[in-house]
Amino acid sequence: MITVLRRGGADVTVASVETQVGVDACHGIKMVADTLLSDITDSVFDLIVLPGGLPGGETLKNCKSLENMVKKQDSDGRLNAAICCAPALALGTWGLLEGKKATGYPVFMEKLAATCATAVESRVQIDGRIVTSRGPGTTIEFSITLIEQLFGKEKADEVSSILLLRPNPGEEFTFTELNQTNWSFEDTPQILVPIAEESEEIEAIALVDILRRAKANVVIAAVGNSLEVEGSRKAKLVAEVLLDEVAEKSFDLIVLPGGLNGAQRFASCEKLVNMLRKQAEANKPYGGICASPAYVFEPNGLLKGKKATTHPVVSDKLSDKSHIEHRVVVDGNVITSRAPGTAMEFSLAIVEKFYGREKALQLGKATLV
Repeated sequence: MITVLRRGGADVTVASVETQVGVDACHGIKMVADTLLSDITDSVFDLIVLPGGLPGGETLKNCKSLENMVKKQDSDGRLNAAICCAPALALGTWGLLEGKKATGYPVFMEKLAATCATAVESRVQIDGRIVTSRGPGTTIEFSITLIEQLFGKEKADEVSSILLLRPNPGEEFTFTELNQTNWSFEDTPQILVPIAEESEEIEAIALVDILRRAKANVVIAAVGNSLEVEGSRKAKLVAEVLLDEVAEKSFDLIVLPGGLNGAQRFASCEKLVNMLRKQAEANKPYGGICASPAYVFEPNGLLKGKKATTHPVVSDKLSDKSHIEHRVVVDGNVITSRAPGTAMEFSLAIVEKFYGREKALQLGKATLV
């Protein structure tokens, strides 16, 4: 939500309801907020958005300062929005959904109805100045809807076209596969997700979130000298290790998020490029999304003899452009994808390669892709 809204031109403040700006999100993802909520309770916002996830949703519900801000927002006729468990746990509990149509994560629909809301199964629901949505797989659609509410349809369509949203949300995900090979692992897939300054946050978070839901062991490694990394839209992520600390380790998959400048930083990191070359020489899987196939793989010979895709803006850099319109392409041990709007499909395709179609579909259903 943060990065999509910022792409739309919104001035987004990420506020922690905790006593510190560091926040532990779902599935071990660590972020750093811009400020504490307690420092901005008197500020006026055009929109207040509540994310989901447990126990985060309960924490938001129990924050009295946030409740007061959201209620004032409502009484002043300004926008409130919530996704996943937050419509039921927060907005509903606070009495803001009475007589309203609202949606939320499937297991919270009964609780949503109990708050006197009319629970509907829409992926995104607008009723007056309240917007609600269902879960991880509807987040980008939700965010685009909020951009339309704030800036109009033209701006929403512009951002949507850059992100490459799914044309058929809710249907089973698919991907293109050539030269099918088995991606093997012992016990648990060991997966490295590097991040760098200006990496694309949606892509990085989607990869880590989905792969950890599948029970893979995912290591987030920062390229550079600091664990804290500021993404392409200024969201602050915290890695678990520096890349230098894992440069000699073996992984079943190395997979890169995109972001134009982030991908260029990956390309200039000799240790990472060497790790990818060794991965390729051992015929072990590696992947990239958005600008990474074009800026990291192509110039280092990592797409030689392979079909691949990348973001449309940089697709002219691929020597073989035959598959650039495909959303996700697997060619043997290489997987590539296009943009933030394809990141969930990209991640689920990785799950399928390691665990099989059934598990990937289960995860797709659970995350509402």
